[in-house]
Amino acid sequence: MIRHLRWPVTATHLGMIAEHGVRAFWPFATIGMVLIAAVLFNLHIGLSSQLFIGIAALSGLALLVTLVIGVRSYRHPTLSQAITRVDAQLRGRPLAAMEDALTIGQGDHGSEAVWAAHIARMTKRSKDAKPVAPDLQVADLDPFGLRLIALLFLVCGLIFGTTMQTNQGQSAGPAAQVLASGPVWEGWIEPPTYTGKPAIYLNDVPQGALRIPIGSNVTLRLYGDAGAFVVAHDLSDRAGGIGPKGRSQHTILVQNSGTLAIEGENGATWTITAVADDVPFVELTGPIEADAMGELSQPFLAMDDYGVEAGTAVITLDLDQIERQHGLIAHPDDRGPLVLDLPMPFNGDRRDFDSFLVEDLSTHAFANMPVILKLQVVDGAGQSAVSDAEPMILPGRRFFQPFAKAVIEQRRDLLWAKSNAARVAQIMRAISHRPEGVFSNQTTYLRLRAIIRRLDVFSQLQMSDDVQNEIAAAMWELAIQLEEGTLADARERLRRAQERLSEAMRNGASDAEIADLMQELREATDDYMQLLADQMEPSDGTDQADSSQDSQEISQDEIQALMDRIQELMEQGRMAEAEALMDQLNELLENLRMTAGEGGDGPRTPGQQSMQDLADTLDEQQELSDDAFNELQDRANQQQGQQQGQQGQQDQQTSPNQQGQQDQPGQQNGQQGQGMGVGDDNRTGQQGDGGAGNDGRELSLAERQQALRDELRRQREGLPNLEGEAGDVARRALEQAQEAMDGAEQALRDGNLAQAIDQQAEAMNALRNGMRSLNEALAQNRNNDPGQGTESGETTGQAQPTRRDPLGRELGNTGQFGTDENLLSDQDIQRKADELLGEIRRRSSEQDRPKLELDYLRRLLDQF
Repeated sequence: MIRHLRWPVTATHLGMIAEHGVRAFWPFATIGMVLIAAVLFNLHIGLSSQLFIGIAALSGLALLVTLVIGVRSYRHPTLSQAITRVDAQLRGRPLAAMEDALTIGQGDHGSEAVWAAHIARMTKRSKDAKPVAPDLQVADLDPFGLRLIALLFLVCGLIFGTTMQTNQGQSAGPAAQVLASGPVWEGWIEPPTYTGKPAIYLNDVPQGALRIPIGSNVTLRLYGDAGAFVVAHDLSDRAGGIGPKGRSQHTILVQNSGTLAIEGENGATWTITAVADDVPFVELTGPIEADAMGELSQPFLAMDDYGVEAGTAVITLDLDQIERQHGLIAHPDDRGPLVLDLPMPFNGDRRDFDSFLVEDLSTHAFANMPVILKLQVVDGAGQSAVSDAEPMILPGRRFFQPFAKAVIEQRRDLLWAKSNAARVAQIMRAISHRPEGVFSNQTTYLRLRAIIRRLDVFSQLQMSDDVQNEIAAAMWELAIQLEEGTLADARERLRRAQERLSEAMRNGASDAEIADLMQELREATDDYMQLLADQMEPSDGTDQADSSQDSQEISQDEIQALMDRIQELMEQGRMAEAEALMDQLNELLENLRMTAGEGGDGPRTPGQQSMQDLADTLDEQQELSDDAFNELQDRANQQQGQQQGQQGQQDQQTSPNQQGQQDQPGQQNGQQGQGMGVGDDNRTGQQGDGGAGNDGRELSLAERQQALRDELRRQREGLPNLEGEAGDVARRALEQAQEAMDGAEQALRDGNLAQAIDQQAEAMNALRNGMRSLNEALAQNRNNDPGQGTESGETTGQAQPTRRDPLGRELGNTGQFGTDENLLSDQDIQRKADELLGEIRRRSSEQDRPKLELDYLRRLLDQF
């Protein structure tokens, strides 16, 4: 063995011995630890001789049985197994390569020189060998953790019980209970719990001055004859009590400063200074802020010498500042102040901290009305402090649509006083007298009529608080729908999809779950953007602000590309980058403004229609490729499950040398990879996830691929006549995509899913290249025809340097979002390629992966 391999191989060998020993003898060790712990705790003392003999016999038998089982199940690892384990951790298995011999090309100087260089490279790589840590976990054999319980008993026995302790106790006899000669005392001071200060043991504190918090408890215990010690103090009026015989105990509550003295032999005296607890402090540190949706943010400062325990914000209605007119003329209902809990630091220091009170009170009865805000905090001693009263207008959501503003005003009047119910019903009936053009759909109008009917009913009866809140909630939902139509529902669905995806990022969800959540986010985004496009031009009578030309504009394709990048990063495990892009996507959607002409139903040019059709074809091809990959994974999992039982029997019957030969990539693996699915043609054709045909049956993967290829042929034939090199490149790229689709279809019919996925990937790359070239050709043709500009004077296909894509990059020369600059230098590209190639080689060397995946990785290596 080479010298630099002795230590890692030897250490790994020893670790394997320990690993096999632990798995074989853990029952024997568990019973042994329990018996030793029982002896240390003296559980055998007091047992009858017959019972002791019986337990001892059973214990010995259990030890013998587990020892025999352990010896029979123990398999001593060989040195070659240790070498194999060390070799498996190295890239390319250099140790196994060093033991190989040249079989083809012996006598040829060139072949021998190449082989010698290969061996030298493997020898150099073997210097990176390190010991492999043993796997000492036996949770699969001991699911109830009996070994851990026995270890806990043994540790407790070693700490708290020994055989010598009992013997000493027995030998001491009654004399051990005799007190030492002379009186003794002990005492301690316990500060209040909220101060966080430790207890003070007076026997260790020198006499003199002592500072303690007020409210501390002083406990003194005096041992010996009565009257040997006398306790004198002026700290409070609370006197001590007499304890059991031979001991007196004094408990003193420190209420003021004074002197504490223990008079007698070996007594002590302290001058106690009781430190008073300061009153906490709280104040507002800035003006209140609110966003467009009515969520308020109020900064504040709180402090206390020992820490603030809790705090509240009290908001009361300022009746003197309210202009009493219209529905506010009535006497208001008795509505108490609004009390909110102040946010407290969880792990930080509460003695001095700044924070923000963030709440959404847009639906409260006080919203958009003058109020008085006061903050109150309490410390551990029960002392409280109140900030100065701050008059303000409580923020609420602003409405721009006139009818929505009217509904919100009537909602305010209803919450002001129940007696306004009849007036509110009459006004809402009047403003909805001619509903044409006011209601975007029939649902909102029917909801309004239902609210009016309930108001009519309860205007004649006594309205309860629950009914009042229920009608107010219905009026709020009606105003939201009038303000945004069904856009509110779409925004809520989009928000839920974003929250679920963010939570999946934090919790490390599986690829399948990520794919489902991304699809949900795509659908929610599409619905949201479509509704934005429908509401791009406000209806007559609205008060919404028009979108300016300088507002941020972004297309739906760009958002889809950003979501594709997020999904790709999540599948690669780069969650930090995915979360950063997710935050950027949320910001873009929050500030989204549809560009002029997008989302409408206006006419399209033939070139634009071709681009849209190709984009749809690319999406369908991606979906089809995903379905094929899912079926490939399902088949691999089924094959792996069937082979696990057979593999376990082969591992027991095969020697280590034979196992090493079987693990090497030979013809068997290649044949298994190539032959997979040949007999599964029918199953592949029947289980594809696809749409339904004209006859209602579910299309197979091959049939879907054929339909997609035919659609691409139709799109190629319908391409506009584009002059220039870009148009020729686009046609050739689409032709290559059609040929790749044809190969994918044939592979699907043959049941070779792996080859079909490769062909589909090639088709998608060709489609992207064709779309890029087609876009360039369209831009060039527009540039050659100056009369085809937009109304604003800008040519659609020309580059606009002032616009940027979602990632902040300027538009390229072709007018596409992106950049014409190389994002990576030549060295970075080479480094990235080496990393990818190394990762493929590492995965291909792991023989525990499914045969199907290993075959796919080897075919990748053959291409590179």
